Amino acid sequence: MVGYKFMGTAHSHAYKDIGMFFDLEHSVQMKAICGRDEKSVKEAAEKFGWSEYETDWRSLIIRDDIDLIDVNTPSNAHKEIIIAAAKAGKHVFCEKPLALTLEDAREMLEVAEENGVVHAVCFNYRYLPAVQLAKQLIDEGRIGDIHHYRASYLQDWLVDPKFPLAWRLQKEYAGSGAHGDLNAHCVDLARYLIGDFEKVVGQQKTFVNQRPIPTSMTGLTAVASDDYGDVTVDDTTSFLAQFKNGALGIFEASRFATGWKNGNTFEIYGSKGAIRFNLERLNELEVFLREDEPHLQGFRTILATESAHKYAGNWWPPGHTIGYEHAFIHLIYEIIQSMREGSTRTYPDFYDGVKCQQVLEAVEQSILTQAWVNVDSL
Repeated sequence: MVGYKFMGTAHSHAYKDIGMFFDLEHSVQMKAICGRDEKSVKEAAEKFGWSEYETDWRSLIIRDDIDLIDVNTPSNAHKEIIIAAAKAGKHVFCEKPLALTLEDAREMLEVAEENGVVHAVCFNYRYLPAVQLAKQLIDEGRIGDIHHYRASYLQDWLVDPKFPLAWRLQKEYAGSGAHGDLNAHCVDLARYLIGDFEKVVGQQKTFVNQRPIPTSMTGLTAVASDDYGDVTVDDTTSFLAQFKNGALGIFEASRFATGWKNGNTFEIYGSKGAIRFNLERLNELEVFLREDEPHLQGFRTILATESAHKYAGNWWPPGHTIGYEHAFIHLIYEIIQSMREGSTRTYPDFYDGVKCQQVLEAVEQSILTQAWVNVDSL
């Protein structure tokens, strides 16, 4: 694994615990973790349970005892590591967004396919039981024809103008701000649940243009210095969308949504019913069905912890809820199954990463041109 901070912790937890709850033909061996700071990566290896550590990712891809390379570095490092790993015949798992640009994402997909390796991108929210239930209800036709899709991903960790200039606020490392970090999840969930985008038009804004340069960073926290640097990404991006199936969409991502800590929400309104989901209550799915008798109609809240709900039966008795970290375990389980079965398709894979990047860039182009942009034109 390359990377050991926020996502490194989440991924390590998944590899470490998966064998306790899922039946695997082969056990997961956490061979080596990599990071540039030897002291920090050594500490991470010991804390997370990795057998060894490396300070150069190139050392990982030439090892015969490693099958899968997991990349959860800042986005600017994804392409080089993933392409080298795939060419070395390693299966590859990459954090989102897949790349800084659509061109890079397409190249990563091409190399992975040419070398016949399993490739997956970490849109982990697909694998929450409540989201799986939403997908099931849509596929069964219980919601009917989809008319509206509303999505938002709202956080407030940047409301304080003195919060330091973390790498996620610098275009050279992150590619974009709230758009690539948060709207990427919204776009992937929309594609997964109701289908592909046709065209988009957007707007975005940076509210604080300079911030203190950090002396250290971990996850979404940082320590400020007395010097300031420029913020080069968006603080918020919203856009309208039309889907190929005729549905209309509204999307909003912001790190300035005061009061929201991690509110990834979607609302789906169809001819037969509706669905509402909020990541801050990730075990629950709100469902409305028009077929109910009039005196019983209303949104019901389903607690998706029964064994009938996908993945939930691998955990605790009904009503004993799971958390944010479990979606990573479910996705990694699917990756391991693909490796075992000799399949190169794990959903979401690099194709899904490319399609997401295509929508993100279409929104950015629409902001520049102040006009609707057809997604497939990119």
